[in-house]
Amino acid sequence: MSDDRPNIVFINVDQMRYDCLSIAGHPVVETPHLDYLAHRGVRFTNAFTGVMSCIAARAAIHTGMNQRNHGRVGYRDGVAWNYPVTLAGELTKAGYQTQAVGKMHVHPQRWPAGFQSVILHDGMLHYYRKDRQDDYESWLRRQLGGQEVSYFDHGLASNSWVARPWHLPEHLHPTNWVVTRSVEFLARRDPSRPFFLFMSFVRPHAPLDPPQVYWDQYIDQELPAPAVGDWAEGFPMPEDRWNHNACRARLDPRALRRAQCAYYALITHLDHQIGRFLEHLGDHGARDNTVFVFAADHGELLGDHHLFRKALGYSGSAQVPFFVTLPEGLGGLRGAVAEQVVELRDIMPTLLDVAGAEIPECVDGMSLLPILRGQEVPWRQYVHGEHAFGELSNHYITDGRHKYIWYSQSGLEQLFDIAADRQELHDLADRPEHAETLRTLRSALAAELAGREEGYSDGSELKAGCTAVDCLSHILPAGGSS
Repeated sequence: MSDDRPNIVFINVDQMRYDCLSIAGHPVVETPHLDYLAHRGVRFTNAFTGVMSCIAARAAIHTGMNQRNHGRVGYRDGVAWNYPVTLAGELTKAGYQTQAVGKMHVHPQRWPAGFQSVILHDGMLHYYRKDRQDDYESWLRRQLGGQEVSYFDHGLASNSWVARPWHLPEHLHPTNWVVTRSVEFLARRDPSRPFFLFMSFVRPHAPLDPPQVYWDQYIDQELPAPAVGDWAEGFPMPEDRWNHNACRARLDPRALRRAQCAYYALITHLDHQIGRFLEHLGDHGARDNTVFVFAADHGELLGDHHLFRKALGYSGSAQVPFFVTLPEGLGGLRGAVAEQVVELRDIMPTLLDVAGAEIPECVDGMSLLPILRGQEVPWRQYVHGEHAFGELSNHYITDGRHKYIWYSQSGLEQLFDIAADRQELHDLADRPEHAETLRTLRSALAAELAGREEGYSDGSELKAGCTAVDCLSHILPAGGSS
């Protein structure tokens, strides 16, 4: 007897900006297949990550917990994942066949996170930790006749703004590899029960190395200038234009253009590969009974305010693209846009709800299923995000209309009206007419941080500089892929 519960495909991408979907109004990026999926479901315009780098964001995805409870507030590799309850583990217990393909970024490297099978590509992490083994890298060497080659031979680093086209045939690109392995899973899965497929792409995270045809699509286009706020000149991080891994730099316009071109090209390449996967899913008769989730773990600043990478609370870093598409039989809305503030921890309870599985008590997230069906339900007032970042350790809190950013070491405050100014061009923190909004969000953050071991709050007031923090180079190493 077959199980008619819906299949689940979760497309997780690394370091993709919230605005880089054409359905979201981007003036240049083309994403026809993702647009198709988004238009058949609900797209969330106020989706955020609780911690703005890879490992901690993935902890929220896999556990459904916020950072206070999963314990990761910045980039820290090599810390054991010992969570007893995970999204894949609960779906496995519920009878789903569970498969992960691509990036996991857990420790130990082969910790399965509850999946029955993991086919791993963690980006360039294995270059910096020689005790690690990457399934994609092993496959690539077999494809090239066992030569001592790697996809790192193009010389681009894993956090760099330096860009160039991919140097090998397109079918050998890691984005294609994730889809190829996912298509193979469709062919060998157990057809008598539903599946959960976690397709986890490293791109558009650096290296910025799209296949040539996608580079060509964007290199001659007029690209939008990065957003530069009226506060950016006084930002308390030194510029370092000579560091190819820089977090803040005023790049030569030619270098900036190449970085933008490659980043947008990687997204369109990813989109076309998703289209390839959808065709195969249809060939296997599974497309009409599959839930699709698309989300990034965090964004990319891409030159906004002369900043790059992530870890800061600005929109390019903290906000993520996110949509959910339900099969017709589950009663989901079509072509809808939702403005509720949501966070990556909401993915786990949503998918467990869709699967008819119990949501564990340790889960902090909220199921989005009622919203996906157009129901009015009580919702959270705000989302809190943060990142340990040395002297630039920061917190943000947003209700979807305004965003308050607080730098915990210096006490610097910023306030933005993100409903009217999503690019955060104008800091309103010193404007008297916004003083009440500033106080309200500051108080909300103080309440959120009450009882935390850092000592940032007594429950009613914020206290800057109350904890020792690691140096910037320890939080975001120049070598490792974050």
